[in-house]
Amino acid sequence: MELTVLLAFTVASALISLAPGPDMMFIIANGIARGRRAGVIAALGMSTGIAIHTVAAAAGLGALLAAAPVALDVMRILGAVFLVYLAITTLRASRKAAAAPETPVPQRSLRKMYAMAVLTNLSNPKVILFYLAFFPQFIHQPGWPAWVQFLVLGGILICVGLCVDATVGFVSGALSEFLVRRPAIRRWMDRVSAAIFGALAVRLVANPQ
Repeated sequence: MELTVLLAFTVASALISLAPGPDMMFIIANGIARGRRAGVIAALGMSTGIAIHTVAAAAGLGALLAAAPVALDVMRILGAVFLVYLAITTLRASRKAAAAPETPVPQRSLRKMYAMAVLTNLSNPKVILFYLAFFPQFIHQPGWPAWVQFLVLGGILICVGLCVDATVGFVSGALSEFLVRRPAIRRWMDRVSAAIFGALAVRLVANPQ
């Protein structure tokens, strides 16, 4: 692949990563609700999901799924259900804190949060469609095999996206930890996180394209 193509893709990836989207909102919601470590772990989970999508796209699975709209619909619905679950559990945590301010609310383990981030990314069929629409613009023949080019471009996207997302997760988590001494604000931040999860679920169902 030509260096100019890689540089152009890197710039495009940075612009895409900086644009607020479902993944970034998910990371912000976790950072707000659980702190800096949770925000960064959520970013790592999203990047893992992108890595899996990259391998699948290189293997041609993305095109196969796009050719089967029913499979994409199933993934979309499962993703929405999962986000609703996150919204409900976060809201319940906020209510427990309001009912017993002095009692610590059990927190999700970082491992579980990481798995949730991975599943959230994988269950979004728009990521598959993004790969099919965006990557081919930077893949040229003759040259490296198409699957190799997919992997290289995916690696660049992961690195750029992780830098942006981890920064966002860290900053949102730092803000959360700064305000954690105020229980009322803490409860409202949990409610904001729950609202974000719910809004993402609605968006996933109402806007399939």
